[in-house]
Amino acid sequence: MARYITSITQAIGQTPLLRLDMIKSHFGFEGNIFAKLEHLNPSFSKKDRIALGMIELAERRGLLKPGQPVLEMTSGNTGTGVAMVCSAKGYRLICVLSRGNSPERARMIEAFGGEIAYVDQHPSSTPGKVSQEDIELVEQEAIRLTKETGAFFIDQFNNFDNTLAQKPAAMEMWEQSGRQIHAFADFIGTGGTFTGYSRVLKEFDSQILCYAVEPENCAYYGGMVVPGACHRIQGGGYAKHVENVDKSLIDGSITITDKEAGEMTRMLAKKEGIFAGFSSGANVAAAIKQLQGADAGKNFGIVINDCGLKYMSTDLYEHHHYEI
Repeated sequence: MARYITSITQAIGQTPLLRLDMIKSHFGFEGNIFAKLEHLNPSFSKKDRIALGMIELAERRGLLKPGQPVLEMTSGNTGTGVAMVCSAKGYRLICVLSRGNSPERARMIEAFGGEIAYVDQHPSSTPGKVSQEDIELVEQEAIRLTKETGAFFIDQFNNFDNTLAQKPAAMEMWEQSGRQIHAFADFIGTGGTFTGYSRVLKEFDSQILCYAVEPENCAYYGGMVVPGACHRIQGGGYAKHVENVDKSLIDGSITITDKEAGEMTRMLAKKEGIFAGFSSGANVAAAIKQLQGADAGKNFGIVINDCGLKYMSTDLYEHHHYEI
């Protein structure tokens, strides 16, 4: 058997599942948290899976033709994953990105050879906090550029292949846990991870509880949206329904504050050696809330979404950080 791979895309997937014993010891809850370490994929996020999956499925269906440009609107992680895959496959990539996102992701996209089309934030938005209005502006520009360039628009928010690409990861989680997952919690972004994992896990055991993790005051699926509210957890919390979210799979919504997400993200690094981003901390914080309450004693599955290196321009890992 060959000991080498012939494309970086072959390094995507088969990430480890880590039981967070140090976190459990610190908080003293009953049960366990199993963290899927998706930040260990080649471009450091879970989005590597959907980048490869959506592109290869489009190739097979004839939607993406040789030499055709690829275009995507992204908060960053999908962009870096798609840029890596396009580099390996030889496609030109154009990413439409809000200026409200951290610059590390744009630099990674450009390092892989991708082109960035920046969109200024909406006048009502707070710098560094991507709002629903910002996403709408990015979408408008993505549609315009798709027509102008003749590109294949991946459209992760509405592309059901997003959810299909997460099926292998969910199956890995189930097997790696010894088939002992009782609940799953995931921060809602494009919906691919929540729906992809939840559907697979509920097929294995219909009693598994699946929770939507949402920012406080932006909890659309929890019915708690405050007009004009914004948050610091990049990559989700858009305060509206996302097409890839199958609402029939949602057993409840767990809300997390910016402060809770930030503090838990830093604690993951200090207690477990996991260097992650805001949404990963939000997932762990949500699981702990349930394990300290209604779901005490259960085994929770969560995803470590991306790497902390993508947040070094933010205050997430500053030594003297302010209260978020």
